[in-house]
Amino acid sequence: MSTQVIDARGLSCPQPVIATKKALDAMGEGVVTTIVDNAAARENVAKFAAANGCGVSIAEKDGHFYLSITKGAPLPDNDKKAANQTGDVVYLITRDTLGHGSDELGAILMKAFFYTLGEIEPLPRAILLLNSGVKLAVEGSPVVEYLASYAESGVKVLSCGTCLDYFKLKDRLAAGGVTNMYTLLAELPPGKTITL
Repeated sequence: MSTQVIDARGLSCPQPVIATKKALDAMGEGVVTTIVDNAAARENVAKFAAANGCGVSIAEKDGHFYLSITKGAPLPDNDKKAANQTGDVVYLITRDTLGHGSDELGAILMKAFFYTLGEIEPLPRAILLLNSGVKLAVEGSPVVEYLASYAESGVKVLSCGTCLDYFKLKDRLAAGGVTNMYTLLAELPPGKTITL
């Protein structure tokens, strides 16, 4: 079993994820230890590894995070269960209102959309939030409860970290997780993405 250490301290998003991906792609089975120096990179690398069927353990030492990623490790039971409850459709949400024209009507339609989404089976594989769409996953959003419920059911609810930073909302995220552009693009399946 091969091992490799990736020192991604000081690298900006999504470089730690890309460096980890390259190391994992180059090995059959083994362990990649990625070292990062911030919580966003820790979350992004851990989510990438888990999404690709790798085992992940995280240790913190002197303000740095050491992610030990095992390629070839079986998926935990919770991940298997979540994968069985969702379909393969991905929704890319780029606004906090639905449609063009009246923002007031668009907010009503967006709430109706997320309510109705829970009544359709299977649930989508992922809901990706970009630009003002990230406002839907924060405290006080009229749809945050729906998004939190979908995330608990195994739907990947991912908000763009750059967008959350731009709107100064990262500390108010209440549903799903923070991600980067690399992961967002990797989550988009050809022909099965619906953009709103």
